[in-house]
Amino acid sequence: MLGILLGLTIIIVLAFWGWSIIWVAPIAAGVVALFGGLDLLTAYTGDYMSGFVGFAKTWFPIFMLGAIFGKLMEVTSMANAIAETISKWLGAKRAILAVVVACSILTYGGVSLFVVVFAVYPLGVALFRQANISRQLLPGTIALGAFTYTMTAIPGTPQIQNLIPTHYFHTTPAAAPLMGIVSALIMAVLGYYWLVYRETALRSKGLVFVEPELKQVVQTEDEENLAKASSDQAKTVVKPIKNSKPNFWFSMLPLISVVVALNVAKLSIIIALLIGIILILVLSAAQYKHFIKAINEGANGSVLAIVNTSAAVGFGSVVKAVPGFAILSDFLLNIKGSPLISEAVSVTALAGATGSASGGMGIALESLGQKYYELAMTQGLNIEHFHRVASIASGGLDTLPHNGAVLTLLVITGMSHRQSYFDIAMVSLVIPTISLITVIGLASLGIV
Repeated sequence: MLGILLGLTIIIVLAFWGWSIIWVAPIAAGVVALFGGLDLLTAYTGDYMSGFVGFAKTWFPIFMLGAIFGKLMEVTSMANAIAETISKWLGAKRAILAVVVACSILTYGGVSLFVVVFAVYPLGVALFRQANISRQLLPGTIALGAFTYTMTAIPGTPQIQNLIPTHYFHTTPAAAPLMGIVSALIMAVLGYYWLVYRETALRSKGLVFVEPELKQVVQTEDEENLAKASSDQAKTVVKPIKNSKPNFWFSMLPLISVVVALNVAKLSIIIALLIGIILILVLSAAQYKHFIKAINEGANGSVLAIVNTSAAVGFGSVVKAVPGFAILSDFLLNIKGSPLISEAVSVTALAGATGSASGGMGIALESLGQKYYELAMTQGLNIEHFHRVASIASGGLDTLPHNGAVLTLLVITGMSHRQSYFDIAMVSLVIPTISLITVIGLASLGIV
């Protein structure tokens, strides 16, 4: 038990410092193995690598195709067309709602969170400028639409956080639909009203829209460069690239096809993503010159994502192999109340420790997933509830300050933790946790 706690502490502390879990996880696993009386080399080449390779074998095609799908949506400007159209429909007066809806549609359609941030940020800035809303609310607004209910709660979402539980509980992506919908409504409604409340509070303090400093610097540099350049060079620099803007409904087709293929046609996520990719290629055939580069970038980017999560799962495999795991299992499985509480605590804590929803869930379900499945089967519990609770729980403490998506979001928006993390935490950590507690309570009463 001491080794397990030390291993988890190493992951928590070093991940918070920004050290890569790719090499931190094997070190933490070594500590667990050492205290558990396992041979270090055997624990690494056997238990650790079995968990690592097993997860990669199962999930790499989905990580890769999902990354390619998202990259093609970005490169073909389809993601941008969807976000821009939604923004126009709702208008600047509803800038916060427009950004949330645009992010939600893209993420529920299967576009990766990072691509959504890049696609929506420029439009978010324009809308916040028109509505004169402080930019420090923009990261929280994007986080609500991209990091919460469309990632974990809405039934049928093709995001990896909703797919991983299907492997352990033999469920479908649409598992526990009523529980998921109730959870999503709590996150969406409370999150939106929190942001509206914060907008009013900041405005009363005189905090309104201020132009990004980076943009001002870039403009100054461009002016200086153009002044020094020759007339021919200047014409080349300022000449816009003529690209026809994708049609909104054509841009929606790939997203709709993925969701329908996955949940209506009951096809595998691999086939669903392939259908979406093919549709993008066909509908954007005129941009074929950019396809190879986009596919390469998407595929390359997926490698880091799958390796990060696989490293976390490998750590979970070593934890499961040591004798102390039986004590930990008994403690977690015997938490008073519904077994869903035990599962929620396990997934939430590990997602927070690793700073990763998929990584934390991977460790928890790799270690305890089979036990929860057997518990549900022997006690006649609804296994779909275990799927949905695991998914929702992964999207709570994962957005602690060291989370990679949070760091990326702040860098892209040009804001700091001090300026914007409070609102990010409220909409993507506090409110999802409230949602999780609520639906577990409703499930225990037999309401959902």
